Amino acid sequence: MGVMITPQESSALYELLAEQTTDIIIKTDCDGFIRHVLPAGAAPPELAGGRLEGCHLLDLVDTPFAPAVMAGLRATLAGRQESKWVEFRSPRQAVPGNWFGLRMRRLLDEDDRPYGAVGIIRSIAERRSFEERLFAAAMTDPLTGLTNRSAFSWMLQHMVEGAVSGCLAMFDIDHFKAINLKFGHAAGDDLLVVFADLVKSLTRSQDIISRIGGESFGVLLPHATSDQAEAICRRIVTSLAEACGPAGGDRLRLTVSAGLAPIEHSLDATIKRAELALAFAKARGRNRVETASRQRSYWQGSIPGSDPESRIAH
Repeated sequence: MGVMITPQESSALYELLAEQTTDIIIKTDCDGFIRHVLPAGAAPPELAGGRLEGCHLLDLVDTPFAPAVMAGLRATLAGRQESKWVEFRSPRQAVPGNWFGLRMRRLLDEDDRPYGAVGIIRSIAERRSFEERLFAAAMTDPLTGLTNRSAFSWMLQHMVEGAVSGCLAMFDIDHFKAINLKFGHAAGDDLLVVFADLVKSLTRSQDIISRIGGESFGVLLPHATSDQAEAICRRIVTSLAEACGPAGGDRLRLTVSAGLAPIEHSLDATIKRAELALAFAKARGRNRVETASRQRSYWQGSIPGSDPESRIAH
């Protein structure tokens, strides 16, 4: 025996279900104006000040998400998008937890013509926050708080593909293994943090600093000329040496070597030239900056056909 539900009973059930969820149920017309909201007055203030009825869908979303929301409405009315969630951020970006998902289903009249859509708006702030934390953990070096090698490679690749001019600097703290052996790994970790802070204080706001290995750091210097990049690198090298002073007693002299190369047509070529320049800095006594252009001039002026990769060891 079937269960018959009258329209009045259906409406009461609809309202009961709406009261048991944090989701917001809306009904729109074909133009995207919201004609009805359940539960009444339950919308958070970051969505049109909490008053949704009479608003347009676009009043709820930040500008970059407007095309996706309207495309979702059009697809729903055409019967092509009955179950897909559209995620958006509200215009009030300063308010925490302003990420939402919208899912819509079209409403048809007696002649099977769409006259609007019913939708669910759901807060996805917790999930987005969790995803952002996961992303940050995957892309961040936990010791220094800098981006890690994976993030560094991704950002360099982005600059290469976008033909962004600039330079790549690579730094290695000199004799780091000896520091760990003499003073312990805790002291070595402290030195890495101090050096990371030093680099942050001496680079520009647009520069991207990453810890790419144990004692190795990479700095992307977008739009910097070779002279500008070299001046920044020299400031870092000189500042560390001056801050730590000469060796003596139980102290090791703390210095850093740097290799500098312009960003080229490929990620591998850029990294290779910076690494070779860094190896050249170490081979010439450490505590110095060497550039890829100077390294190339050196080899071209020495033995014809000599290969720097075979002559310089890291």
